[in-house]
Order: sequence, then structure tokens, then C-alpha cells
Amino acid sequence: MTAADPSLAFPAKFLWGTATASHQVEGNNTNNDWWAWEQQDHIRDGTRSDLACDHYHRFREDFELLAALHQNAHRLSLEWSRIEPTPGYFDREAIRHYRDVLEWLRRLNLEPVVTLHHFTNPLWLSSKGAWETVEVVDAFGRYVARAVDAFGDLVRYWVTINEPVVYATKGYLEGLWPPGKRSLRLLAQVLHNMILGHARATRIIRDRSPRTDVQVGVAHHLRVFDPYRPILPVDHFVARVGEAFFNRAVLLSMLKGQFQFPFGRGPVPDGHDGLDFIGLNYYSRDMAALDFRYPRNYFGSFFPHPDRPKTAAGWEIYPEGIYRLLKFLGQFDKPILITENGVADERDELRPAFLISHLQQIHRAIREGVRVEGYLHWSALDNFEWAEGRRLRFGLIHVDYDTLERTVKPSGELYAKICAMGGLDAGMIAAYT
Repeated sequence: MTAADPSLAFPAKFLWGTATASHQVEGNNTNNDWWAWEQQDHIRDGTRSDLACDHYHRFREDFELLAALHQNAHRLSLEWSRIEPTPGYFDREAIRHYRDVLEWLRRLNLEPVVTLHHFTNPLWLSSKGAWETVEVVDAFGRYVARAVDAFGDLVRYWVTINEPVVYATKGYLEGLWPPGKRSLRLLAQVLHNMILGHARATRIIRDRSPRTDVQVGVAHHLRVFDPYRPILPVDHFVARVGEAFFNRAVLLSMLKGQFQFPFGRGPVPDGHDGLDFIGLNYYSRDMAALDFRYPRNYFGSFFPHPDRPKTAAGWEIYPEGIYRLLKFLGQFDKPILITENGVADERDELRPAFLISHLQQIHRAIREGVRVEGYLHWSALDNFEWAEGRRLRFGLIHVDYDTLERTVKPSGELYAKICAMGGLDAGMIAAYT
């Protein structure tokens, strides 16, 4: 073995890349519900997305930088509100723009992983209740059909919906995201409709894509739920409830084509074998404990372990969690893309070790037979982090929000070396573990 050989080598065709979302990086997405939400001072640090990273105009230089960092894939989202600014009207300029984006990725040998819905809704859709009403399924299907017709020759990997459980929980249980409601009934209805929307989108993509290798998946946020007091059966029960709702119910509805409690009963129309691959978004674990203050959570409290290292977001750093979740997903015998994994870290002090430790656990799962086909780090650029605003920095590339200058962080340089060699070498492992 030479010095350049990785000690932990990943599969030869492994996808190494990063991820972004349109509203968080493009700037001036003025026609969606998140823009309207920001104008009402709901953002924790008082900022707004505004110009964001101006990626809408700077995508060429951004992608060139990612290619120079030896990445071979990139996950991005289409902005529905740009493509269909009013019901049934599809904007030619927006479609041309996203085709330019995808063609530029292809030119740079960056495999596009395209997300169709990443939290934002057009204003015209949100005014009608968005995912609260079953009519959204037809609207989503119309948009998906137009996107596949416009970009299908360029896209192998389609992600229908990003983090449906997070979307519904934040917007309909906690009230921290638009539309800011608190209703268990609406939460269940929204997730029911998202399961229907995913199934409709999957059928449309499979039917209309010109590619024989097309793959359809969902980016599903999974967390590890462990009992805080292992000796107490009630804490084990709370952990199982959290895991069943957050990790299993929506995923199994999509995989099996049968609604899982509490999102309905019976078959999902168009839902048979609804995932070609599973996208895993992993950040942390939650401790679970009985707490009578939270009856809506089955009297459960979920919180980071008080004695473990935490990120700037307050989340526990728990690398073994990604291994545990990959082993859970491995039972379904589907290819897995890690569609998000990252750390909020203002000074780039935690990220190098975070990268190494999580990739070690991913390699462990691969070695044990789990079909992991790629790792897309969250995120490429520092960006607008939803209700948190700009205070949390997840990027491998620093963005100066005054000048919009991009600067590769030390963690970005480290990741470039990992991508170039296709794995981890002994020096990296020794330096960061």
C-alpha cells in the first residue's frame, strides 16, 4: 500500500458530493411561502434569505469550485415557485435556467441529484392550503410532469420530497415554519397527502423519463432515539414511539404502498414499490424520556444527551448513529444515498473530525453489506438555514454575506482529499480520531 492508497476505500463508483436547496442559496425567491414567512419576522436571528448566496447567478463558478474539489455529484432542488409561478403556467425563462444549471453540472461531470420539493411552496399553492388538501397531489403531479419533460434526459436521480416528517412537524406541530399551525389532525393529513404526492410523482417520473436508468427516491430525515434512562421501561416506550413516527411510518408507507398508522389505512394509489433508492438525511440522535408535560408527544420528551459534545445547533455529535440507521435501512435491500449529513460549526473546528468519524461509520456499514452508493455532505455553501437564519454555518465553503466571496474552509480541503482518493487514509484517521 502506497501513501496515496486509502486505508478505508469506498466503492469505485461511489458518489462524492455536496447538497444545497434552492431557497437557501439562490436568492430572491419572492414567490414562495418561505419568503412571505420571513417578512413576518419569524426568523430567529432577524435575517432574511434576501440574496442568499446569489447562487442563481453564480452557479457556474460554484459548480466549477466543487469540481475542482474533486466532487463528482451534487444534490440541488428546483424551485417550484419559479417554474410554475401561477397555476398551470410554466415559466420558460425559469425552465431554461434550470436546464442550464443541469447541463453545467453534466459538463463538469457532477452527477445531478434533483429534489422536486424542498420545503417551499408557491404562494398560489399555499393560499389554497398547500399540502393540507388532497388537491395538492394533482398540482404536484402537474409540476413533476413538466419538470421531467424539461430535464429528464439530464437527470438519473430524482428526489420527490425532502424530509416530509420535518416539513409537517415544523409547520403543523411546532408552528415554527409556515404556515405556523399546531394541529395533530393537520399534521397527519399533510403527511398523508405527501405520501400520495410521492407515489404520483414516482409513477410520472418512471412513465415519462427518457432514461432507462432513472431512479426515484425520497430524502428522509432519520434520527436515533435512545432511552435516556435505560433501566426504565417507560423511556424505552417513548423511544419506540419517536422512532415509529419519525423514522418508520412515512418511509414504510412509501416502500410498501400501504398507509401506516397514523396516516391512513389501505393501499396508496400508485404506491406499489414506491422507492428505487432511499435518501438518508442524518444529523444526530435524541434521548427519550417520559415527561407528563408533553401529552401530544405521548408524554415523551426528546432532547440531546446532556453530557455529549454538541454542534452550534445544539445537536449531539453521534457518529455511530449513521451506522445504526444504515443498518436499519439495509433490511429493505434498496440502494441508499446519504443525501444530507453535516454539522453547524461557525469556526470549522468540529467539521473535520465530524467528516472522518461519520465516514468511518458509513464504511463500516458498507463493509457489512449495506448498499450505500453515495455521500452528499450538507452543505456545499454556508446558506440561509430556514428559521435559524444565517447564524448556523454548515458549508464546506465559507460565504461572506456582505461581499458573497467564497472561501474553501479547511474541512472543504480535507473533503477534497477524501473525494480524490475515494476514501480515508491512515493519516486522516489518526489526526481526527
